[in-house]
Amino acid sequence: MNKYVKFAGLMAIIIGVLIWLATANVSESQTYYKTISELNQMPKSSKEKRLRVGGDVEKGSILRKADLVEFTLAQDNLHLRVSYTGRDPLPDTFKDGAQALADGRMGADGVFRANKIQAKCSSKYAVKPGEAPRGLKVAPATTKSI
Repeated sequence: MNKYVKFAGLMAIIIGVLIWLATANVSESQTYYKTISELNQMPKSSKEKRLRVGGDVEKGSILRKADLVEFTLAQDNLHLRVSYTGRDPLPDTFKDGAQALADGRMGADGVFRANKIQAKCSSKYAVKPGEAPRGLKVAPATTKSI
């Protein structure tokens, strides 16, 4: 009987540690997507949470200084200064006019401190009006008589 009690106690400890590992830092890993206007309307205490903010990179705003990249996101005539100090290199599509997502926290000085950047150049993937996408074969139109 003593063996079974020790085994049950050990299993309870192992299961407890696994549950703790699974739930630890869950709140830290949560990211809420906000627009710039939603970010401006949030109370100061909510801005300290980890957030993801999207917008278009404003033309001429990208400034590179050693390990720091500063730029401005624009959306609906609203602007947000972003300071990126992440370890990962910026994506190739990160340039003026690209759509970007900045993942980080709002600083007390009103500058968004990003540690991750995702970028997409919408014009690169968009089909021009009146054209078929590349690689799409269009069958000739046929008419049937009834």
